[in-house]
Amino acid sequence: MKPNLRPKNPHFSSGPCPKRPGWSLDALAEACLARSHRSKAGKAKLHDVLNRSRKLLGLPEGYVIGIVPGSDTGAFEMALWSLLGARGVDVLAWENFSLVWLADVVKHLKLDDVREFVAPYGELPDLAKVDSDRDIVFTWNGTTSGVCVPNGDWIEADRQGLTICDATSAIFAMPLAWDKLDVVTYSWQKVLGGEAAHGMIVLSPRAIARLESHTPPWPLPKVFRLTATGKFNAAIFAQADTINTPSMLCVEDAIDGLKWAESVGGVAALIRRSRDNFAVLERWVETTPWVDFLAADPRSRSWTSVCLKIVEPWFLALDNERRWKAIQDMAALLERENAALDINGHREAPAGLRIWTGATVEKRDVEALLPWLDWAFAEVRAAHARAA
Repeated sequence: MKPNLRPKNPHFSSGPCPKRPGWSLDALAEACLARSHRSKAGKAKLHDVLNRSRKLLGLPEGYVIGIVPGSDTGAFEMALWSLLGARGVDVLAWENFSLVWLADVVKHLKLDDVREFVAPYGELPDLAKVDSDRDIVFTWNGTTSGVCVPNGDWIEADRQGLTICDATSAIFAMPLAWDKLDVVTYSWQKVLGGEAAHGMIVLSPRAIARLESHTPPWPLPKVFRLTATGKFNAAIFAQADTINTPSMLCVEDAIDGLKWAESVGGVAALIRRSRDNFAVLERWVETTPWVDFLAADPRSRSWTSVCLKIVEPWFLALDNERRWKAIQDMAALLERENAALDINGHREAPAGLRIWTGATVEKRDVEALLPWLDWAFAEVRAAHARAA
C-alpha cells in the first residue's frame, strides 16, 4: 500500500545537502550585497564565518582556518598541490573522491614515492599498514561509499609526515582527532546545509612550517597559492583576505548555518542529531530483508552519507545497467510522490541508494521516509516481474 504520511522535508541529497530546519530566503536578508568583500562590512561577514567556525570546531591553539575557492574540491586540491613532494606519501582510497585524490597524486603531480592503499566500495584499507612518517592523504568519511575511518588512533602522535584529510561529509557531524590532523578541508554544503562554491581549509602549525620549508617543483595557479614571496600568507586566515571574490550570499548563508548550529547546542548536538537519524535507518535495515548497508563493518559505517545496497535475489541477478535502471526507477517514483529527492547512489558507486542523515535532517522525516522506500521497491520489483 502506498503510504499516506510524507516527510515534511523530502530533501535527502548527499550534496548539496538539506538546508537547516526552518530555513527560508529571509535568512539571507542581511547579506552584504553590492559591496566589496574587502570593505569593512564585507570583511566583518568573512571574519564572522571564520570566528564562529573556529569556536564551534574547537580548533587547537596554533591552527588556522580560511575561506578558499572551489568548495571542498578546490580546498583539497590546494592542499595536495601546495604541500606534497617533500617526502613519500601514503594515499588511502576506497570511494570515488578518494580515488580522484589518488589519481591527482599519481597521474598529475606524478610523485615518485607513492604507496597506494585501495579498498573496494564498502570496505576500508588496512589502516595498520600506513606509515605516519610519510605524508598521508585520506578522506575521513567516504561520501559515495558510506564508509568512514572509525577514529584517528591509527595515526601516530609523533608522526614526521603531514596528514591531509578531506573531511567534508564528516566535519560538524563526526568527532575529528584534531591532534592527528594537519590539513582538514570541507565545504559549507554538507552538515551545515549551506551553499557550495567556497571551501574551508584548516592548517596545523606543522602544515604551515611545510609551506615555508618546501617549494613545489610545479607551477601553482593563483587560486592554490598559500604563500607569498616564500612565506606563509597569513592574511588569508587572520585577515580574511580571500584569494578570489566570494559570493556574499553564500557567506550569509554560511553564517546562518553556523548560528543554527550554535542554537541547537554546537558540534556535540550536531553529532547527536546525525547519529539519531542514522539509528532510525539502522533499525529499519535490521528488519528489512531486501536491503543492507554497503559498508560491511559496523565500526566504519558513516552516519551522514548512508549508502545502501539491495540484496534481493532478482536484483542481484541483473547486470549493472539494469540494476541502475531499477534504482533510477525507484528514485523517480519517490520524486514524483515528493517523498524523497536525489537518493540514488553516486554514479561511480555500486548501484544502490544513498540517504543523507546529517544534522539538518529531522528524525521524523527519516521515519516517514522508510515506508516509502519499501513501497517504491515493491513497485519496481512488481514492474520487473511483469516485464519478465
